[in-house]
Amino acid sequence: MKANVGGIERPIRIALGVVLLALAFLGNMGVWGYVAGVIGAVALLTGLAGWCPAWAVFGINTSSVKKP
Repeated sequence: MKANVGGIERPIRIALGVVLLALAFLGNMGVWGYVAGVIGAVALLTGLAGWCPAWAVFGINTSSVKKP
C-alpha cells in the first residue's frame, strides 16, 4: 500500500474524524450517531494511515510521494 492521501487532505480527514467521533459518542443523535461514528472512524483511520481504499480504486492520488 503506497500513500495516496497527502497534503492538506490528511489533517482535514483527521480533524473531521475526531469531530464526527466526538459527536457520535457525546451526542444523542440516534441512528445518525452511528452513521457519524462510522464515517468518523473511516476518515480518522485513512487520515492517519495516509492510504484510502476508495482513492486506490478510482486511481486518485493526492500524496506528494511520486510513483516510481
